[in-house]
Amino acid sequence: MTATPLDSLDSFSQLQLAEPLSRAVADMGYTSMTPIQAQAIPVVLQGRDVMGAAQTGTGKTAAFSLPLLQRMLAHENASTSPARHPVRALVLLPTRELADQVAQAIKAYAKHTNLRSMVVFGGMDMKPQTLELKKGVEILVATPGRLLDHIEAKNAVLNQVEYVVLDEADRMLDIGFLPDLQRILSYLPKKRITLLFSATFSPEIKRLANSYLQDPVTIEVARSNATASTVEQHFYSVNGDDKRRALHQVLRTRGVKQAFVFVNSKLGCARLARDLEKDGLKTTALHGDKSQDERLKALDSFKKGEVDLLVCTDVAARGLDIKDVPAVFNIDIPFNAEDYVHRIGRTGRAGASGLAVSFVSGSDARLVTDIEKLIGKKIELEAVEYDEDTPRIRTQGRINDGRRAWGGDDPRDVLDAPREPREPRFPRAPRAEAPRRPSRDPFFDQPYQAPSTEAAPAWEAAARNPAVRSISANIKPKRKVAALFKARPPAPAAPVAVAQAAPAETV
Repeated sequence: MTATPLDSLDSFSQLQLAEPLSRAVADMGYTSMTPIQAQAIPVVLQGRDVMGAAQTGTGKTAAFSLPLLQRMLAHENASTSPARHPVRALVLLPTRELADQVAQAIKAYAKHTNLRSMVVFGGMDMKPQTLELKKGVEILVATPGRLLDHIEAKNAVLNQVEYVVLDEADRMLDIGFLPDLQRILSYLPKKRITLLFSATFSPEIKRLANSYLQDPVTIEVARSNATASTVEQHFYSVNGDDKRRALHQVLRTRGVKQAFVFVNSKLGCARLARDLEKDGLKTTALHGDKSQDERLKALDSFKKGEVDLLVCTDVAARGLDIKDVPAVFNIDIPFNAEDYVHRIGRTGRAGASGLAVSFVSGSDARLVTDIEKLIGKKIELEAVEYDEDTPRIRTQGRINDGRRAWGGDDPRDVLDAPREPREPRFPRAPRAEAPRRPSRDPFFDQPYQAPSTEAAPAWEAAARNPAVRSISANIKPKRKVAALFKARPPAPAAPVAVAQAAPAETV
């Protein structure tokens, strides 16, 4: 594998992109390139495979979209025939939100061209997607599961694909999409350009690259598994029941207006969002059990500033590109250390400063050690300094049951007060025994008497003939088959009157 990238550039004006693409870049206000763009775009323009490592929010979408669009302009046409618009570029992503986000960016870059693009993902009706595919598209953005549905339904033909992009490849492997990826790649032509982007270079990613990339150029814009230097990281030692209280304290102290709040489970995500909403914070949940419309609505509300906190799981929030997120909170320490890097990558983007706060309980020691090994930095636990007016939130288990509102009085607070000594108890009077009632049947009051006859034991007694079951009068017994074929006896002949003959005369 080649590990030396080509000479990088600094600004988009040096790329000599086609006029429609340059105009689209200018419309979006981009002038200088990010490190991943400066190193990857020249390589892709030369038709080389790329294996890139970059965190989310570093400009990966433009790093592969612009050079692919530049190369595909040779096939641009204004024909309305679907045959003139076959799928030439396939972009695979792990989640619906990320797929929709990348599709919107590609559409913005190609808005001044005749190249068509669309996105397909699960959770939506297949019929509108099928109609759009039948019209013909050059750039298809998809999640693996829904793409296989369209392939099996003969809606998507991929025999003319020239470019394949595997974005967030490490997350696709974590979710379990490797068998789906292998099936999809088996439908594609062997001669193609393959671009693989991942936040980390794990052994699984390297094996995937060795299987499907041909002499790729490896590009790393930052140390593998490194966290952004613009993110201020804090780890607070908090009991599991006090994490919500600590979240309120940090929000108040740091003046955070909007933030991502991460938990490890869908159930915990829904409960925490509900409890924070009852605490007076504008909160919405984002997890895998939400419908596609609900997830898109939650993201749109957060982007518009209608929601303060977005409580989410790792799978649902992976790859979301939301600008100017000031803070990220880890209510639960992630089970996978690499997910910590992905979580805090939501903040501190494009040179802006960000805040990452993690609440660590006693059972999280091993998980914190894994994070230390991954990022190569010693983690120091801090204590949360609570204000005097910060009430203690009583919880049940790991997450508050939601029956107590933030700042309100709760009669259950009396449980925290010391108990007063109890008054001495007086001994109880002995319980009087109830008189014995006579038996209803005098037979049971008689003493036991041995049997007078020597009868054989029950197990040696001769078996009785089985009892004949009585048949209900309403049920007719079945007749034997042989009886159905017996000849009926002839009917008796009618008596015939015979005249009595006269006695013969004697001679």
